[in-house]
Amino acid sequence: MSAQNSVLTQIARPYASALFDLARDAKDVAGVEKGLDGLSKMINESAEFADFLKSPVISGEQKEQVVAALLAKAKAKGLVANFVSLVAKNGRLFALTAMINQFKALAAEDRGEVHAEVTSAQPLSKAHQDSLAAALKKKIGKDVTLEQHVDADLIGGLIVKVGSQMIDSSLKTKLTAMKIAMKEVG
Repeated sequence: MSAQNSVLTQIARPYASALFDLARDAKDVAGVEKGLDGLSKMINESAEFADFLKSPVISGEQKEQVVAALLAKAKAKGLVANFVSLVAKNGRLFALTAMINQFKALAAEDRGEVHAEVTSAQPLSKAHQDSLAAALKKKIGKDVTLEQHVDADLIGGLIVKVGSQMIDSSLKTKLTAMKIAMKEVG
C-alpha cells in the first residue's frame, strides 16, 4: 500500500504544486482550497464516484465528459474547474484525491499550520478538539488543524499523529502492553 501511495504522491506533487502556485498568484488559495474541499466531499460521500475516478476500464474520454458535466452541474469555475478538466484530460483522475491532499498540505504550510491526525474511540466534542489543538499548538509552536478518525477498537484514549511523530495513549495499546508485561512475569 505504501508503494502505491508513493507513486500517487509522485504523480500528485507536481499537479498540486502548480495549482498552488497559480492560486497564490491569483491571491485565491483559500477559494481554491474551498473548491477542492467540495470536490473531496463528493468523492468521500460517493463510493461509486470514487471508484469511477480510479477505474482503468472507463475510457479517458468518458471520464472527461462525466467530469465536465459534474463541474457544470456544481457550477465550478475558475482554477478548480480548469484544474480538474486538465487532470481528466491527462488521464490522472485516479490520483485526484492525492492531488487535493497535497494542495491542502501546501496551503496549510503556507499559513504556518501543521496537520495532525487524531484517532479516538468516539467522536471528539468541539471543546475536546479545541483543547487538543491548543495543547498541540503549545507543544509544536504552530497552529494545528485536526483530521479526526473514529476507531471503536481503541476502547478509549487517543492516537495523535503529527508529521512523523505519534502519541498513542489508547487503552487498547495500554492493555496490550500490560498483557505482554504479565506474560514476561508469569
